[in-house]
Parts: sequence; C-alpha cells; structure tokens
Amino acid sequence: MALYSISASEHVERGPSQETRPSVIIEDDQRLRELLENTHSIAVLGAKSGKNEDAYRVPRAMQRHGYRILPVNPKLGELLGEICAPRLAEITAPIDLVDVFRARQHIPGHVEEILALDPLPRGVWLQLGIRDDESAQRLAARGIEVVQDRCLWVEHERLLGDTRDD
Repeated sequence: MALYSISASEHVERGPSQETRPSVIIEDDQRLRELLENTHSIAVLGAKSGKNEDAYRVPRAMQRHGYRILPVNPKLGELLGEICAPRLAEITAPIDLVDVFRARQHIPGHVEEILALDPLPRGVWLQLGIRDDESAQRLAARGIEVVQDRCLWVEHERLLGDTRDD
C-alpha cells in the first residue's frame, strides 16, 4: 500500500537560472534512486546533536555515504564538522536536497523558506512520520521533487546499499 502518490504534471519553470522539470511527488523506486544519485549536498532542517536522535543519526549516516551535510538549527553552532546555520537562507553552499526533521505544523513555514531559496533545491524529503500533502503540492508545483513519510537513510540503504569507499 502506497503511503503517498505520484503527482506528475506539466513542466514548470523553476526560475531564470534553473532548468525545467516535471512536477512530481516521488513514490517509485526509480525516481527515489535518481534523486539520491543526483544529490551531493543535504540541508538538514531540525538537525540535532544528541547521538541517539534520528535528526543526528540520519545526517551522520548520509555524511558517511559521501553527502555534504548542511545542518540547520538556530540552537547549534556546529554539527558533524559543519557550521550549523540558523535558517536555510543563511546557507551559502548549493543545496540539492532539504531533509526535514520538523513537526508537521512547521512544514508550511519551511515551505516558504524553501521557495525563497535561489536556486531552488532539487528535492525536499519529509522524514518518516512527516506528511503534508498541501505543502508537498506547493513544492512540486515549483518543480521540486518531494518525498514524504520515508526515512532518507533507510531508503538509501535499500536502494543504493553501502556505497562508501572506506
């Protein structure tokens, strides 16, 4: 049983310096794999420093798989060897994927932050237990690929396995 649906529509413009992509909420493995393979940097909204917290363990695992982690949390100074930005807008590096560890009620506000980025990220990943169909549709309408209610680390392991070189 699918937890969410694919919503492919016409091509949408992503801004003057960005390519045109179909609007899509990702469900199928091929698109998940493509998103993961084309991602190099991951901004983590709601990153945490507690070693037993998923918002620490997932980014740490993804960093070990070679992704650059860009933590976002106004209460932290540094995480996983990276300076922690208080807001997405303060990240100066390109963001391929925004991984969200925030409660559902905060998602609409973060959508505003995400849509204000230039360039827009390729994708937004709402972690396991987080789903907001209206926000997902708004992001997809701007050409951002959206994954809802799935764990980034679990899906990476399932689709790509351990691809580290160490």
